[in-house]
Amino acid sequence: MISRGKRQWLLLAAMMVAAGAVGAAPVAEPNTQVPAGSRHYAASSFPDRIVASPAQDAGSGFAVAWRTAPLPFVPRLELAIAGDSPDMGQVQQLTARSRALQSENGSSQHHRVDLTGLLPDTLYAYRVQGQDTWSAWHHFRTAASADQPLTLLYFGDTQNKNLSHVSRVIRQGWQTAPDARLALFAGDLVSGGDGQDDSEWGEWFAAAGALLPGMAVAPAAGNHEYFEEFEDTPQERRVLGGHWPVSFALPGNGAANATSTTYWFDYQAVRVVVLDGTSALDLGTARTQAKWLDGVLAASRQPWNIVVVHQPLYPLRAERDNTVLAEQVQPVLRRHHVDLVLQGHDHTYGRRGDDRGALPQYISSVAGPKQYRLSAQARATMQPVAEDTQLFQVLRIHQGRLHYEARTATGRLYDAFQISRDDAGKKQFSELREGRIGQRDCPRAASPKGRDDRCWE
Repeated sequence: MISRGKRQWLLLAAMMVAAGAVGAAPVAEPNTQVPAGSRHYAASSFPDRIVASPAQDAGSGFAVAWRTAPLPFVPRLELAIAGDSPDMGQVQQLTARSRALQSENGSSQHHRVDLTGLLPDTLYAYRVQGQDTWSAWHHFRTAASADQPLTLLYFGDTQNKNLSHVSRVIRQGWQTAPDARLALFAGDLVSGGDGQDDSEWGEWFAAAGALLPGMAVAPAAGNHEYFEEFEDTPQERRVLGGHWPVSFALPGNGAANATSTTYWFDYQAVRVVVLDGTSALDLGTARTQAKWLDGVLAASRQPWNIVVVHQPLYPLRAERDNTVLAEQVQPVLRRHHVDLVLQGHDHTYGRRGDDRGALPQYISSVAGPKQYRLSAQARATMQPVAEDTQLFQVLRIHQGRLHYEARTATGRLYDAFQISRDDAGKKQFSELREGRIGQRDCPRAASPKGRDDRCWE
């Protein structure tokens, strides 16, 4: 007798055969779900793309960015301390600053409000204005004191097929860590540069969903946030895309010559510093950023320091040369005993300690479906490593311990370690191997488009 489960499996297999799915060659999906000619993500009178980011002191403030079609007035944000009644009580109104943007989806207006002087560890409700309408009320909790537990999420490159493939990783991350208060993105949020920039940004915001207005979101700029101006001419240069400066309300305390893409903030017991690796490597700002980083870390009184940068200081993919970035930045990281350097760019997973000790831990990860292959050098110097794997990372910090986990898109544990800090500030690194799944390597000779340097498109 055939079991019920076996019958269901046979039925599914028959359906797949009938549909031509079994044995069919893998097909690369388009980069967005938007049909040709569609303006599905055009701005309207309704406010959208609402995202909150931490203030420099995340315990006393945050900032909100959102988008509408061009408005004939200056929109506002309304703020109240969240309560259990639909009566929002005393509501504070704040006026936005706005900037225009032109894209393939037409004209849009992007707004920003900075909220300061707030109470720490307090749940606020806010909403933002459109044309004759408002957004939903969103909740946002300010950072607590340094002795309170903190959970944060870290995502590597999203970049491609955000709505189709990245959305499940972000959902799984939030389901795994529902108490997360901070989300770090290591750059290349979108692919860009192909005339679909605004639709790609629309799908990135759709993929992240309710995480964006309700959590402190801190992204790094990647090379795909830039575009090539005067491409294939002697005047070719990198230029920051128009969406980046208006899509996020970041602290604005960055390094000279990279003020819109570098910044820092304190969140409970952690100082987070975000660098711009593309500007450092391609626009000559590595020395300036390193000097600024030196000052920011020297002034830190936090027990934990984390640096986020798109390009890895130890590349995982063959033919990468990030030497300039490493030469300028790495001595600063060592001098100030940084704990973690969170990176992306190489579309694989790899982790290693510094050449001179266990810390900093250098981690590169990827959340999106674009998957490269590891170099022989990365395999020889990093452990663990992974190909063909979408991942998210959960960091939990409390009572002198930083606990790190990397999990796959289905929530399986792939990597884990812990850093312990004693009362004197001395730190000890420990690998945590229990429960990890085995190493994942690319099973394909070529990607769906026939590229042997990639595992998936």
